[in-house]
Amino acid sequence: MKQLLLGALLVSVAGIANADIPLVNATCPGNIEVHADEGGPIYINGKEAKLKKFNDNYFEAKGSGVTISLTIKPDGSPDVSYTGKGGANGVCELTDQD
Repeated sequence: MKQLLLGALLVSVAGIANADIPLVNATCPGNIEVHADEGGPIYINGKEAKLKKFNDNYFEAKGSGVTISLTIKPDGSPDVSYTGKGGANGVCELTDQD
């Protein structure tokens, strides 16, 4: 039974690490910088954020007092938005992937 639980735990952790996140660089209002490596993780202002995968096309990353929402459109391109303290929110601008 312990092996089954350990196996399930390892599969769930591997699923998070191998999330279908594309390479993304974005700037959000309020000087919030977002970077995601292909497959994750997501960084907010240079710090690794806590990542939650809702489905294959929607992820949220929390850190530095904000929540970053990453949506993957049907054509594979990303949309990035944020929600901050006090109801602050907005759409982030994608920057060059250099």
